[in-house]
Amino acid sequence: MSIEQLGLNQPNAPVKAAVTAEKNEPMSEAPTTKDMKAAQNKAILDASLNVSISSGNDSLSLVFKAAIEKVNELLEPEFGERAIESSHEEGLDVSPEATADRIVSLTTGLFSSYQEANPELQGEDLINRFVDVIGGGIAQGFGEAREILDGLNVLEGDIASNIDKTYALVEEGLQQFKDDFLNSNASPSASSEVTNDETPLSPVE
Repeated sequence: MSIEQLGLNQPNAPVKAAVTAEKNEPMSEAPTTKDMKAAQNKAILDASLNVSISSGNDSLSLVFKAAIEKVNELLEPEFGERAIESSHEEGLDVSPEATADRIVSLTTGLFSSYQEANPELQGEDLINRFVDVIGGGIAQGFGEAREILDGLNVLEGDIASNIDKTYALVEEGLQQFKDDFLNSNASPSASSEVTNDETPLSPVE
């Protein structure tokens, strides 16, 4: 068999081979809804970096948006898109204390709706599940914000310490919300039973 018969001497052979290889390659899978949602969230976070992120306050604006967006994402199956509005007003106090307070206030504000949507949960099971859900979303949001800031090489000094302080305050706020709920739902009969069981003291003669 000659070289020409093998097609090795034909100028179009490499082109045909490349076309054939492309046809045989499996098509890449279309992006899933989850991937598209993640890309959308990242675009929202990246857009917020148009402000001067080098200052600690602006970094907490990013953290706030990231935390609320992630909680919205986790609660979307039950409450639809954007259950919590995360609009950020200009000139708003973005100190660690104020930012943590807004995150706790906005997320725990969904408790009544969560309770109505999950009637099978009661008492401690209800509050534990709710705090786990919103707490997990907040933690993921903080993590994503840290990654973005770290990529910009600004996750250091006051920025890093303010984010850590904000997260610690959020955890304290969620724990306080949980404790308040459990205390308000504690059975009043417990204290009355103790009182009724007490043997009255005999008068001292």
